[in-house]
Amino acid sequence: MTSKGNITKKRASLPLGIWVLILGIIFAGANLRAPLTSVGPIIETIRQDTGMSHTLAGMLTTLPLLAFALFSPLAPKISRRVGLEYTLFGALLLLVAGIIIRSIPYITALFIGTAVLGIAIALCNVLLPSLIKREFPNKVGIMTGIYAVSMNLWAAVASGITIPITEGVEFGWRGALACWVLLSVISIVFWIPQIRVHHQTTSSLDTGGSLWHSRLAWNVTFFMGLQSTAFYVVVTWLPSILQQQGISPSGAGWLLSLTQFASLPATLIVSILAGRFSNQRWLVGLSVIFLLLGYAGLFSGITSLAPLSVILIGVGIGSAFGLATLFFVLRTHNAHQAAELSGMAQSVGYLLAAIGPTLFGFIHDVTHNWTILLLILGLGACLLFIVGMEAGSSNFVTTHQGNYRSSTIKKKA
Repeated sequence: MTSKGNITKKRASLPLGIWVLILGIIFAGANLRAPLTSVGPIIETIRQDTGMSHTLAGMLTTLPLLAFALFSPLAPKISRRVGLEYTLFGALLLLVAGIIIRSIPYITALFIGTAVLGIAIALCNVLLPSLIKREFPNKVGIMTGIYAVSMNLWAAVASGITIPITEGVEFGWRGALACWVLLSVISIVFWIPQIRVHHQTTSSLDTGGSLWHSRLAWNVTFFMGLQSTAFYVVVTWLPSILQQQGISPSGAGWLLSLTQFASLPATLIVSILAGRFSNQRWLVGLSVIFLLLGYAGLFSGITSLAPLSVILIGVGIGSAFGLATLFFVLRTHNAHQAAELSGMAQSVGYLLAAIGPTLFGFIHDVTHNWTILLLILGLGACLLFIVGMEAGSSNFVTTHQGNYRSSTIKKKA
């Protein structure tokens, strides 16, 4: 019996082992955005309490994105050396450490902790899709959807409850940021059984070749980058766009929350549908149509259309995110390739996402209006469609003479 067969048998023999694994994936996903989105609502409180500049305060958002870009390519290498489960377990421990350090009452600790948790999240971002591909090869759509929804749901929850927690605990904003360590500890509890099921990670995996030479891998990468940029630009500047159109600050905040909640069912539904077809081009097209309709509604400046517009944008972004995450699994042969593609796509993708909000802010400072930016978002959606036609085709990356290339997948029966 193969090593993989032994592993599957061993996991299946554990009491409720598969359900513990599923809960571990769900709670791990819950930790990948909440520690970050909890900062935004209280960023001004943090700035005033510490006396830091707006530029320095902005680094609290930029640092994790830079960590994603720098450390995502290292995740597959670490996983091959120490094992997938051990790497994820270590990343969760690192996340706990980062959250705790970030809450120590020193500005230096605030930034060090933010960087540490960014590294931890980067590792989980890359390796969880790989784990899903290995453990649920016939359920990648629904499992990816569940993981992505958990991530985005807790991101939205964190945005909404951070201010009430800040005002209700003795330690203020530091206590509000520290409370997310509880979610990380719960995740660790579910991952302890996983490290007891040791997996062979080096000899049986295809490690040759370079994804950086693959046209398909680059299309998946740019799809990831463009949808990430759209998300972070919308999260950063949508309230300002709405306020300029006459909507109150509180109303603009609620509409931003509506955008995030509208993305949740879209992410799950699209992930499930995408997993049932070998070709996802039509889903790419639908995602882009939703985005363009939403941007057009904002461009019109008609206030009454704002709720519908932000819902359409949320559906478009949620659908694109679900597809981007699933492409790591659908366009690769095995868990190792999925991790390599995920690392490449998230490295470049989050680098673009880190640049996007700052660049859009600079353009607004020069033009003093949001019209050009909405047009750029529309152009970005068109580019998303172009790269998505290749990323969503019935192809996958495979090794050939030391390099990765595209190869056609046979349509599922």
